[in-house]
Amino acid sequence: MQHDDVIWDIIGNKQFCSYKVKTKTQSFCRNEYNITGLCNRSSCPLASSQYATIREEKGQCFLYMKVIERAAFPAKMWEKVKLCKNYEKALEMIDENLIYWPRFIRHKCKQRFTKITQYLIRMRKLVLKRQRKLVPLSRKVERREKRKEEKALIAAQLDNAIEKELLERLKQGTYGDIYNFPVHAFDRALEQQDEESEEEEEEEDEEEEEEDEEDVGRSEFVAEEELEEDDLSDFEDMNKLRTSSDEEEEEEEEESSEEEEETKASRSKGKSPANGSAPRRKRAFVEIEYETEPAPKSTASL
Repeated sequence: MQHDDVIWDIIGNKQFCSYKVKTKTQSFCRNEYNITGLCNRSSCPLASSQYATIREEKGQCFLYMKVIERAAFPAKMWEKVKLCKNYEKALEMIDENLIYWPRFIRHKCKQRFTKITQYLIRMRKLVLKRQRKLVPLSRKVERREKRKEEKALIAAQLDNAIEKELLERLKQGTYGDIYNFPVHAFDRALEQQDEESEEEEEEEDEEEEEEDEEDVGRSEFVAEEELEEDDLSDFEDMNKLRTSSDEEEEEEEEESSEEEEETKASRSKGKSPANGSAPRRKRAFVEIEYETEPAPKSTASL
């Protein structure tokens, strides 16, 4: 038979326990089946014949239960029950399995289960987030790469200097008619010149726009422009053309007014019919001319 009080008197107070960790304020328990992690009478798994706890294995929670009837078989002492991943259903399963256990153990099992589910959720969130991966680098590799970079920089500077010198000589025409040089470098130099010219044009346009913006709202006093004789003669010709066109328009208006007066007078002279109907207009006289071709003269036979 197992005597819980005797075991606690030996482990807890007087003798040594390998799972106990003492601090200045409190003592802790390192046993994996401990429900609270504290070393006291109610939460000690060794000194309790009826005990239960929650454990997590690879993201899955399990309920472990210990009964006094299985104390003679240490390999089969703990009964393992897999809990549902749904939080509410898992709590119902804990209540069903621990219906005859003390209230303290039932409450602590639920509390431990909630803490485990919370840190599992945090673990999943951290896995989904981007994390920095620390890659170890040896000093020898770093030194070797630094030397390679320095050598590459020196070589690049030399190549650029040689390329510039050759391009300047080509522009000056020192080599004459040489056609076996690489065209890529020459094309690149031409592109650079085009880019520089475009940048200069853009800068000039920007300066002009700035000057125009500065001139906005500024008032200046300007003298009258002196007209030359040619300009005056042009103005006189324009005035003559305008007067001649005005005279022609007046003549046309007078003619149209006279024609209207004549038509009115002719209408007033004619008698109006008794019916009140409008007088009939006379038809216009049309002359038709017929052209007849003369018959061809018969030629006398010789």
